[in-house]
Amino acid sequence: MKKLMIAAVSSGSGKTTITLGLMKLLQNQGYQIQPYKVGPDYVDTEYHTRITGKPSRNLDMFLIQDSTRLQSLFAKEAQHADICVIEGVMGLFDGLGVDKDFCSSAGIAKQLNCPVLLVVNGQSASTSVAAVVKGFAEFDRAVMICGVIINKVASETHYQLIKKAIETYTDVPVFGYLKRAEGVELPSRQLGLVPDREINDVTEKIQQVAESLEKTVDLNSLLEKLPDEKVFYQSPKFSQFTGLKVGYALDEAFHFYYQDNLELLTAYGVELIPFSPMRDHQLPEADLYYLGGGYPEEFAQHLAENHEMRKGIKEKHEQGAFILAECGGLMYLGDGFKDAEQLYPMVGIFEGVSEMTSRLQRFGYCYGELEQDLLIGKKGTTVVGHEFHHSRFDSLEPTMLKMTKKRDGEVVKKWTGGYQKKNTFGSYLHFHFYQSENFLQNLLEQVRNGP
Repeated sequence: MKKLMIAAVSSGSGKTTITLGLMKLLQNQGYQIQPYKVGPDYVDTEYHTRITGKPSRNLDMFLIQDSTRLQSLFAKEAQHADICVIEGVMGLFDGLGVDKDFCSSAGIAKQLNCPVLLVVNGQSASTSVAAVVKGFAEFDRAVMICGVIINKVASETHYQLIKKAIETYTDVPVFGYLKRAEGVELPSRQLGLVPDREINDVTEKIQQVAESLEKTVDLNSLLEKLPDEKVFYQSPKFSQFTGLKVGYALDEAFHFYYQDNLELLTAYGVELIPFSPMRDHQLPEADLYYLGGGYPEEFAQHLAENHEMRKGIKEKHEQGAFILAECGGLMYLGDGFKDAEQLYPMVGIFEGVSEMTSRLQRFGYCYGELEQDLLIGKKGTTVVGHEFHHSRFDSLEPTMLKMTKKRDGEVVKKWTGGYQKKNTFGSYLHFHFYQSENFLQNLLEQVRNGP
């Protein structure tokens, strides 16, 4: 098995385009690719999965703070791959605060002893690119920068000028480039890229990038720089909750789930049952309903028009069913969603209306201290998660969590959030079930013991 992280100087350098193109090129050449993404991103991982056919995994040092557990999750899928390709996040050394190793691509690369291919934007520059590469290569020698790809190159002559500068002033090899005109501009919306399931020709676009890279990147030399290694993985043993069923919302409006979360549920012996709040008219029988994030605001009319589903969820709640809702799921469980002057009715478990705003309301990693016993844990417990949303949920419901955001050991923001009625918990927090050894087990024990 070989492994490679594709990182960048900064966001906007073309990291995702290069990553997807290389994944497709490697797959075209017969390699079994296992994709990963540094950080809590949901959308990039869906693109990875579309291209490789393998569910992409998130590697996140904040959501999974036990490094042994994080390395085990990497090895779990790496053992079946020829090449593991990890897409970085932001710039190589950008993380939470000024610590270059905490929640950064560099930190993950060092934990996994993984070589890094640096993507550099060559637009409107030449020798200055060498200064950038030299700075990154020398900033932390423990990070193995195995080479560089230059993106947004104007011509072959332009590339050769940049390549010569880098080879003159650094010892970092340059493996190739992608012309500016041959990149792919994937459409974006407020949370990043538009999900791949909403773009019909995404595979064709990435294939075009792969064909361009095949002509301009020395792939064989790059692969020769990556050492072969054996992966050892021992599957943990989990308590079994055989007989429990979890229904989870899955369609265009709700699809932000960590693959590791879903697989951990099955490892506990739980049966997963997907359902669509947009299209299904009957809620499946289940012991726990899980409504993840997504884009309910983009499909508010469809959700509102499905009266049977909204009624079914409300009735299950009133009967004491266990329901866990994250971000978009919380919006759906409110009274309604307001779009300009139009109010779309939602499920109506939590009193309140959500609406989109012009700027991010919350962004980043955060801690939540439980002020009473909840579906997600006991009073006094602190959970970790992340928030990333432009919407606002206006409600007079009592909040259940003391929220804090910390950076470099200091609290930089405080607020309250999270709601629970009966056995329904909703908040803007996205959870990773591997955040602690007993997070999911405690939740499932509540469900098994019943209301």
